[in-house]
Amino acid sequence: MDNETVARRFAMLTTAHLADGCVRAGATVRCAPTGLNALAPGMRLAGRVIPVRHVGSVDIFLEAFEACAPGDVLVVDNGGRLDESCVGDLISLEAEAAGLGGIAIWGLHRDTVDILAIGVPLFSLGAIPTGPLGVGERAPDAMDAATVGEWTVSRDDLVLGDEDGVLFVPADHAEQIFGLAETIRDTERLQAERIRSSVSLRSQVHFDDFLASRERTPGLSFRDHLRIVGGEIEV
Repeated sequence: MDNETVARRFAMLTTAHLADGCVRAGATVRCAPTGLNALAPGMRLAGRVIPVRHVGSVDIFLEAFEACAPGDVLVVDNGGRLDESCVGDLISLEAEAAGLGGIAIWGLHRDTVDILAIGVPLFSLGAIPTGPLGVGERAPDAMDAATVGEWTVSRDDLVLGDEDGVLFVPADHAEQIFGLAETIRDTERLQAERIRSSVSLRSQVHFDDFLASRERTPGLSFRDHLRIVGGEIEV
């Protein structure tokens, strides 16, 4: 899927739906650590990963912008450092001018007020006043991959972010995962509407039948039962 399609379809989904879609598809669920959050409520990320490993100089960002397409998302690996920021207002403004869909930082940012005024979606581990504290040696493959928590991502991945956090999805399985996520979303919405109409979730998933079946077959799992009745609260 191209960035425009990813953004359009993600606008009607959440990262929770897509994480469940990954489980249903048998794909590894790659969530960024819980500390990686949006700068402001309502900010969302959706696009192809543009990875960079930061070593103290902004030139790597400028070089990345030379090779990006509208809607791409800059994913910055600063090693999860909490003693310096690596992205500020100028890089955020340049990202907006380049048409990027946002920035995700495995590290910190600064210039919060200015970035909020710019409006480019930004997810990070938080803010700190200081910029880079030194310049290290840039690796030859510094623009090939970025590590975020326990995951290493590349241009072969999509990054999705919302109020629940950040999720990475392999681009070559995106169509399947998005399709499954949309099915899960629709089923859950129907279940929620029925609960509001006084049809309990226990009734919808025939929970009494599950309890009776489990008595007869102790090894029966609730997920097995849900697959039989078509429930989506577990995948």
